[in-house]
Amino acid sequence: MTAYSILDLAPVPEGSTPADALANSVDLAQHAEQWGYTRYWFAEHHNSTGIASAATSIMIGHVAGKTNTIRVGAGGIMLPNHAPLMVAEQFGTLATLYPDRIDLGLGRAPGTDMATARALRRIMQQADTFPEDVVELMGYFEPLTEGQRIKAIPGAGTRVPVYMLGSSLFGAQLAAHLGLPYAFASHFAPDALDDALHVYRSNFQPGQIEKPYFMLAANVFAADTDDEGKRLRTSMQQAFLNLRTGKPGPLPRPVDDASLIATPDQLAMVNHALRVTAVGGPDRVASQLNALLERYQPDEMILTGMIHDHEARKTSFRIAAEVLSDHAGAAQAGVGAG
Repeated sequence: MTAYSILDLAPVPEGSTPADALANSVDLAQHAEQWGYTRYWFAEHHNSTGIASAATSIMIGHVAGKTNTIRVGAGGIMLPNHAPLMVAEQFGTLATLYPDRIDLGLGRAPGTDMATARALRRIMQQADTFPEDVVELMGYFEPLTEGQRIKAIPGAGTRVPVYMLGSSLFGAQLAAHLGLPYAFASHFAPDALDDALHVYRSNFQPGQIEKPYFMLAANVFAADTDDEGKRLRTSMQQAFLNLRTGKPGPLPRPVDDASLIATPDQLAMVNHALRVTAVGGPDRVASQLNALLERYQPDEMILTGMIHDHEARKTSFRIAAEVLSDHAGAAQAGVGAG
């Protein structure tokens, strides 16, 4: 039985405002809780007029306060942008306010351009200290020890669950070495997925958890019909192309024909990067999601989908939840029959 969750970038559609985007995230999270989603994660991005999840920890606290049971967290915090102690204090505070509901996913990329990364951290180190920073951060969540000089208050003793995010073998190796759950960014960078999953599962050493826990990220554009699902997808296709060509902006409105928004080569590039996607009506989406579940056997599937219209976005995630709930029910029935 595979858990299912949502990754939200709080997209700002053309014609709307960041305030609209943040309100939409709260509304979607509240519905996700009703639809059986396990967790609701926000991703840290900066200097983008189309993404409103920059102050990730603030959004996590806001959504946790507007929901009751769903886990809320970061997918993820881009640790190179932050001092580990500050992250520990922020998430320690969240975990103190909302016990057993807060997750901390960590990423190695800056989540922005290098000029903005320098503005975020001010002092950029030449050496890659990400593994050491992860270990330092996790240490702040442990109970205090006698003589400990630097403490995260709140934070100490909360043991906030830490997840490793990645799109390469590096993250897979580090997650396996530290015994952490591993979430692969296959929704936009799937090329190393098979190799990374093999590395993680074959090299895993018990740590925070006792056995590997793999989360597969996928895009979903579900609608009442196949054609409408394909139309919804064109917003994300345009946004991804705009980002790759140095023209990021608000989430574009969908179009009826994707060939009108890009050259064949550009569309091929976009579709290659976004190929871990389920798109169409309920039956087609069910077939595609089930194929991903069968191939990768994830412990959890985390879904995202940059859809311009908020009501259409909610419908997409509702259909996906129904599909994955049916899959879990069928798996449970199969176990019972065995």
